[in-house]
Amino acid sequence: MKGISGGGSRTVLITGVGKGLGRALALELANRGHTIIGCSRSQDNLNSLQSQLSSSSSKNHLFLNADVRSNESVEEMARLVMDNKTVPDIIVNNAGTINKNNKIWEVPAEEFEAVMDTNVKGTANVLRHFIPLMITAKKVEAIIVNMSSGWGRSGAALVAPYCASKWAIEGLSKAVAKELPEGMAVVALNPGVINTDMLSSCFGASASLYQTPQAWALKAATMILNLTPADNGSSLTV
Repeated sequence: MKGISGGGSRTVLITGVGKGLGRALALELANRGHTIIGCSRSQDNLNSLQSQLSSSSSKNHLFLNADVRSNESVEEMARLVMDNKTVPDIIVNNAGTINKNNKIWEVPAEEFEAVMDTNVKGTANVLRHFIPLMITAKKVEAIIVNMSSGWGRSGAALVAPYCASKWAIEGLSKAVAKELPEGMAVVALNPGVINTDMLSSCFGASASLYQTPQAWALKAATMILNLTPADNGSSLTV
C-alpha cells in the first residue's frame, strides 16, 4: 500500500517540539504543507517556532504549552485539539530525556523517575487521550510513531535508565499494535544517531561529528509520511 507523502495535507501532532528532533521535524513537515500540532514545556521555544513558521507557512498550526509527564496536562491538550477540530492523522511521540552518564547505582532516584516519567509515562499519556480521538474521528490510516532508540534494542553502560525507558517503548508499541482497530498503525522508530543536546550529554564534544537534526528531518519526514497500516507493530530505523 502506498503511503501518503504525495497525497493531501496531513495533521501531525509532535511532542517535544521546542528543540532538537521535534523542532526539526515540525519545520520540515510544515514546509511540505502539513499542519503541525506541537507541544513543549517551554513557551519561549514555542513562540520562536511559531514565528519561524509564520514566515514560511500559511498553515493554521497549533502550539500548546503542555507537559507530557502530566496526565492532566495531556488531557487538557487533547480537549483543546478537539475543540480546535484538528484531530491528528499522525502522532509522533518525540518528547524525551536522558540521564547524566552514571552507573545505575549512582543515578539519583529523582533522575531515574524523570527519565521514566517523560519517555514512558509521557508516551502512554498521549496514547491514552489521543487514540480515542483518532478512533472517534474515523481517521483513515492513522499512524502513531513512538520514538525509540538503538539503545531500546541493545544495552549501553552509564545510560541504563534511558535504555530501560526505550526498551519499554519497544514493548509498549508491540502491545498497542495488537489493540488498535484495523487501519491504524503504531511503530517504534529508532531515529539513529543525531547531534542533539541529548547526544552531547552522552558523547560530549564528539556529538558534533554526527548529522544535524535538520539533515535527519529530511529523511525522517519522508519515512513517517510513507508509513501505512501494514507497518503496524514494526520496529523501524530512519
